[in-house]
Amino acid sequence: MKHDIDEKEGSPPSIHELKDGPTAAEECATDEHGGLQRNLAARHLTMISLGGTIGTGLFLASGSTINIAGPGYAQVAYCLIGSMVFCFMNSLGEMATYLPVTGSINAYGTRFFDPALGFMLGWVYWFSWSITLATELVAAGVIISFWVPVVDCPAWVWALVFLVVLTALNLISVKAYGETEYWLSLIKVLAVVVFIIVGFLYIGGAVGTPLPDAPKPGRPVFDMAPFHGGFEGLFKIFLTAGFSFQGAELVGIAAGETKNPRKNVPRAIRQVFWRILMFYVLTILIIGMCIPYNDPLLANDDGAIESSPFTRVFVQAGIAVGSHIMNAVILVAILSAGNSGLYASSRALHTLSKEGSAPAFFGYTNKNGVPVYCVFATALVGCFAFIVSLDEIGQGKAYSWLLSLSSTTGFISWIGIAFCHIRFRMAYKAQGRSLKDLPFVSRIYPFGPIYTLLVCFVILLGQGYTAFSPWNVESFLSAYITLPAVLILYFGFKFGRKTKILRLVDVDLDTGRSSISMTSHSHDDGKEDVSKKWGKRLIGILF
Repeated sequence: MKHDIDEKEGSPPSIHELKDGPTAAEECATDEHGGLQRNLAARHLTMISLGGTIGTGLFLASGSTINIAGPGYAQVAYCLIGSMVFCFMNSLGEMATYLPVTGSINAYGTRFFDPALGFMLGWVYWFSWSITLATELVAAGVIISFWVPVVDCPAWVWALVFLVVLTALNLISVKAYGETEYWLSLIKVLAVVVFIIVGFLYIGGAVGTPLPDAPKPGRPVFDMAPFHGGFEGLFKIFLTAGFSFQGAELVGIAAGETKNPRKNVPRAIRQVFWRILMFYVLTILIIGMCIPYNDPLLANDDGAIESSPFTRVFVQAGIAVGSHIMNAVILVAILSAGNSGLYASSRALHTLSKEGSAPAFFGYTNKNGVPVYCVFATALVGCFAFIVSLDEIGQGKAYSWLLSLSSTTGFISWIGIAFCHIRFRMAYKAQGRSLKDLPFVSRIYPFGPIYTLLVCFVILLGQGYTAFSPWNVESFLSAYITLPAVLILYFGFKFGRKTKILRLVDVDLDTGRSSISMTSHSHDDGKEDVSKKWGKRLIGILF
């Protein structure tokens, strides 16, 4: 694909003719003067996105979806959300390769529609990942309780320990974060692959000896109640399925700190989606064929999650050593997802500061390009994990509450991505530009963003309908408390700053692209032939 803008008469100006002065967009993209730095390689980008999605949503919450709706509806929910993720990933890919900036979700809202939209999306996305961090910390306590009961060591102690570790990792440098996340994510991917292999062998009777009271794995377990709970059960698990896929958009968030983003971002997007979908479809199938939907350890009567379904499969198979190893790997996975959450939210807050939508001190970066105050602010929100110390809540219910809150804000962020893509295309066309000049073109436009908007709106508005009959205040607040907050953020900023919706011909599609283009060329070091050796290509396909 062409990477440069056509310079013929009547075409948009060349990227080399654009202004060179540093703008907020440029500073968020890359900065040679003490700002964020492009130190993430292609392998880091792929694993950051992959690792951000393979966390507690898969290793912990997937069991509750089977408990609530049965393995059949669980497959339906994950496939539907997966298809929607494919659509918005294409939308994000087109924008992120054209203008790869850190904190891209709010930056695109500001640039393509209205500064008020960017303000709202930025704070929602920051809060979403900040709450995700708290969710992962609570989940860590749930996993550790497999070895150390809560009565022996309170869950908040583990939350504090892991919060300190993750904060320290994010304060070193973006390269250190990327390298750490690469290896943690690699461990997670290997664990999922091993689980899939062992799971199918167990179902086929080749390995493991089921416990005396455990049902025989396979179709008998799956057929116990494949569509348990009916339509109501299906709607109840959409938020959990959505939470499981959150993190796929990290490709766009990390684009501003990625070497040669116009080459590496499309590659990461193509690779990550299919791997994620494969992992979720196969693992949900295995869990549904090994563990009965009514297993009390998947989720108890109060909806609290008691243990990981991955660990339960090994326990029921009688593979004691495997259950301990898998539990340890799941703990690593949770820390990895928390690591990604702290990274994503801190970058979103940094972009908000550069745009004037957050206090100026959040725009500070140290000599290693780390927005330290943003990291600390996000870690402070992670302290929500300490609600597990309240006896009336406990770690299981705390995890479910935080998951719901994180999921709803995540869906709002995805709506923002889809809407911004529509506005981007409309402005691109209105200004007489050719799609041939885009480094990456979404081939499913306009269906992709429209489908994303439709699915997200239906889930957001309908997932809490069970709270109305009978009326349940707790369920209602859990489902809808974020929606009025979104309206307050948008209209409060709009009326307070008197912002206006941009005309399509006035949308800025050029500022900042000059620095991005030069950075991309500077990292194109001619090593492409080496990376295409058959051994590395095979490893790339698998991992």
